[in-house]
Amino acid sequence: MDRIVATSNNYLDSSEDLKTYKGKSTVIPLGVDETKYPRIQETNTRFWQNKLGSDFFLFVGVLRQYKGLHILLEAARKTKHNVVIVGSGPTERALRKQIAEQNIGNVILTGFLSEEDKVVLFNLCRAVIFPSHQRAEAFGVTLIEGAMFGKPLISTELGTGTSYVNKDNVTGLVVQANDSTGLANAMNTLAENDALVHSMGRAARIRFEELFSPEKMGQQYIALYLSVLENCQKDSFFSN
Repeated sequence: MDRIVATSNNYLDSSEDLKTYKGKSTVIPLGVDETKYPRIQETNTRFWQNKLGSDFFLFVGVLRQYKGLHILLEAARKTKHNVVIVGSGPTERALRKQIAEQNIGNVILTGFLSEEDKVVLFNLCRAVIFPSHQRAEAFGVTLIEGAMFGKPLISTELGTGTSYVNKDNVTGLVVQANDSTGLANAMNTLAENDALVHSMGRAARIRFEELFSPEKMGQQYIALYLSVLENCQKDSFFSN
């Protein structure tokens, strides 16, 4: 291949597999098109606000092993803060079992929700939390969505794009992976400081606008494609 695209410098710099190919690697972060998300409906907002309130920590995603949700449950058990987990997937049964066996009363698993419901929960939540504990989590689109909604972010240090989207102590808090106490402390910090929530949420939105728009991603891919085509035209195989 002529070029390899990584979604963050963090991932490129920490990947053993890509070290050999840094010379032909390019970093292009993922982008999210805000215009494709449904409008927030007042009736839907009232429904979820009555059900969940508006001061909870939100996870959205497929419930997979590498998402670290069992660690998030441990963190929630150490705090009084409400956590809402949106999504379905292979670990859902184990998570429900953990909640029941440990009597964790401040976590709600909603199962799969529509896009209309998810945008309401992004809007209502206090912060977005992303506890992934393995490098299989290469980027974290949910973090971009949280930033898009102007929410502070809590994520883990994996050496991947999660710490590129979420800039520690600017757009949110980054804690060590596999650390339920670190997650709990980060939740406590944001739960107790409205001004910090506001400032980090505003910084997250600004970072979203600067780095994660589809226009930005598209422009970078066009430039990359043109560069590859130009090099191909210089190759004798193509020129003949």
